[in-house]
Amino acid sequence: MKKHILVVSQYFHPESFRINDICTEWVKRGYKVTVVTGIPNYPQGEFFEGYGWFKRRKEKWNGIDIIRLPLIARGHSSVGMALNYLSFVVSGFIWKLFTRIKADYVFTFEVSPMTQALIGVWYAKKRHIPHYLYVQDLWPENVEIVTGIHSPAIIKPIDRMVDYIYRKTKIVFTTSPSFVNNIKSRRNFDKHTKVIYWPQYAEEFYKPVRNASVPEIPDDDSFKVIFTGNIGYAQGLDILPRTAGLLKNENVKFVIVGDGRYMEEFRAEISKLDVNDKFVMVPRQPAERIPELLGACDVAFLSFMDTELFEMTIPAKLQSYMACGMPILAAASGETRRIIEEAECGICSRIGNAEALADSIRKLMDPEISDTKVMSGNSREYFISHFEKKKLMDYIDNYFVR
Repeated sequence: MKKHILVVSQYFHPESFRINDICTEWVKRGYKVTVVTGIPNYPQGEFFEGYGWFKRRKEKWNGIDIIRLPLIARGHSSVGMALNYLSFVVSGFIWKLFTRIKADYVFTFEVSPMTQALIGVWYAKKRHIPHYLYVQDLWPENVEIVTGIHSPAIIKPIDRMVDYIYRKTKIVFTTSPSFVNNIKSRRNFDKHTKVIYWPQYAEEFYKPVRNASVPEIPDDDSFKVIFTGNIGYAQGLDILPRTAGLLKNENVKFVIVGDGRYMEEFRAEISKLDVNDKFVMVPRQPAERIPELLGACDVAFLSFMDTELFEMTIPAKLQSYMACGMPILAAASGETRRIIEEAECGICSRIGNAEALADSIRKLMDPEISDTKVMSGNSREYFISHFEKKKLMDYIDNYFVR
């Protein structure tokens, strides 16, 4: 009989994160899975309908036992986000003291905040079992970028917390090779902790859908560039209204699917530059609908803020785009650029440079310069070779049977 995995993740179903699928796959493979998570409130910043401090605190979903700890909804401010992070950890500390759950391993799925990993560390220490950590966001680097805080009085304690978490973790899995190097190079890194590159996969429903017709996207002859996902500051989407202004006389539309903290400013910038006719805004959709939305467009777009951290990052949407066989247009550098160029599946331009991005779009529109059908095939092939789900889940299985 396979073991019991306790998963710590501040975000879980019905919030849309890849840990949902990872846990579902573990159940299919015979593991007992218990998830300790929060009350769903991402990305809107308010509790999802039907959930609250006294509602649906325990659930069963896809064979997974879910325990929801009380927390403060993140709201729409930095203060709200900080209280959201802190409240989950405080609830986790209290839960750890009284829980009778007996697991064989702890697996913390770390997208920000890193603080949630403390719950996994504390539980693992109490039960004398190994703690595994899957790092999606590097701390304290992510804190500095998102909040703009660089004060040593704040950053140094966070740095010490991160050292403590790594020291108490048996294996740190990371989403990019650059993250491996960064973690190993930390001044106080414990050499006994293993750090392993384990890339993200895309769920099995991410498959190519050709020439899809969906009601949200106009069925016309425009060249459609689609972005899907969180519309936050880190995504660097401020480049798109400026690019649209440069392409006013071109038959191009930008399809934006999702929502997030930057959405209001994003819409304001679109109106300010008088490029509303260039944008098709689609509300956040279930992840299962993304392939058909991609299939109604010509190329998929991703971008970042211009920081050293994002040079090291491989965003989850890259795997999703490639699984759907999309040619990729990116304003990115580092790991993302490396993969796109290795796969020969698209064009990368400099971060923040609207003129370069507009030029890239013109190239993709010109069949004599760019063969988007070849790019599409290359994208899917690279995904299957490097990011296919079964291979990656088989790989991590090796560490849970030891």
